[in-house]
Amino acid sequence: MSDPQTASPHSSEEPPEIDPTLQRRANVALLKYGGARLLLFLALTVIIQVVAVVIDAPVPLVMSALLALIVAFPLSMLVFQGLRQEATESVATRTQQRQARKDWVKRELESR
Repeated sequence: MSDPQTASPHSSEEPPEIDPTLQRRANVALLKYGGARLLLFLALTVIIQVVAVVIDAPVPLVMSALLALIVAFPLSMLVFQGLRQEATESVATRTQQRQARKDWVKRELESR
């Protein structure tokens, strides 16, 4: 990177390339991970309710959902580790590209 003070008034530095498909890939990765977590939560809620009915122990749906939520959070981090890493990496890459573009714009504005 060039120092903003040593840049010429009319910098010929090209703006950083931003991958146009990166935003879509990041969104898809986040939706896949979020959807998987939601499905796990719903499945656990149903399983808890079914077990409660089978053992003839009336459990309110809210209590089943709360228990499922408590169990699903750490479980999803283990079960969906690949999806979580994919989402994190795609968002981090997009953030780096946006920051590089932002820094370039700032340098361009300072050189005027």
